[in-house]
Amino acid sequence: MRAYIIRRLLLIIPTFIGISIVTFALIQLAPGSPIAFRLQGMEGTMKSDAATQEIIEQTKELYGLDKPVPVQYILWLGRLVRLDFGDSMKDQRPVIDKIGEALPITLQFNLLSLLLVYLISIPIGVYSATHPGTVRDSAITLFLFIIYSMPAFWVAMLLILFLGGGEYLDWFPIHGLQSRGAESFSLPMRFLDRLWHMALPLFCMTYGSLAFLSRYMRAGMLEVMRQDYIRTARAYGFSERTVIWKYAMRNSLIAIITLLGGLLPALIGGSIIIESIFSIPGMGRLAFEAVLSRDYPLIMGNVAMASLLTLAGLLLSDLLYVWVDPRIKLG
Repeated sequence: MRAYIIRRLLLIIPTFIGISIVTFALIQLAPGSPIAFRLQGMEGTMKSDAATQEIIEQTKELYGLDKPVPVQYILWLGRLVRLDFGDSMKDQRPVIDKIGEALPITLQFNLLSLLLVYLISIPIGVYSATHPGTVRDSAITLFLFIIYSMPAFWVAMLLILFLGGGEYLDWFPIHGLQSRGAESFSLPMRFLDRLWHMALPLFCMTYGSLAFLSRYMRAGMLEVMRQDYIRTARAYGFSERTVIWKYAMRNSLIAIITLLGGLLPALIGGSIIIESIFSIPGMGRLAFEAVLSRDYPLIMGNVAMASLLTLAGLLLSDLLYVWVDPRIKLG
């Protein structure tokens, strides 16, 4: 086990370098530039072509854009080793500070969303698998199919219209994370106020993954329930509850553990659409603004963190396989 973990950790290094090289090259090939974006904000102060050219050269020198692309990448990689993501081209603030402000907000939403998804989808999937072909199973399947088919932005607009003071009920706030004057609230009231503001966007971030994982859990359970050891457990006289929850469910978890590696990057990636609709200053909106402004250091900072978390998620999935099924050997 220890040797396997060490090999996988060492493998992360060349994998991450490959991902960062591809991302860095794609950013360079994208149309537009941070220099043009900066000049757009200075249209009223431009006096001559000479002044424009001077600003262009100063900006290139400031951010190292006057150097060849391979040299730019090596310089960025050298700063990354020191945990220095550089300064944002948009407002000259350190990238690590901007990520540090947005990351806790995104983590609040996505950790709660991930917890709710697994807590709800596993029982739903188990129930559907143990009652296949029944009216309730068909109703659950139809309901999950419908909610999985609904786009998140459309659901968000409906929630605002019907529950956020649009034209009907005004039950939930639709922007920000706290009420005005929340600093004076007691700690329990601040907690409840935060949950109140998070309710609608959290629902939009959760329902799609819930439907998706529930179907995976059902499929995994149906496959496990056909195995010989399940029939043997029943023949030994174990109760149906014990057979399902102790033997069948644990082995069927492998199907959704595989998906965990892909869900972990969402913990810091955020949701661009939902965060923009509900005015949430999280990682999704930060990445979107970075792309619009061609903020290369901020884009690479976001990609670096998402890549590392993806690779860590894949390693965690492999380790969870062994925990769920000790028969699996890592090699």
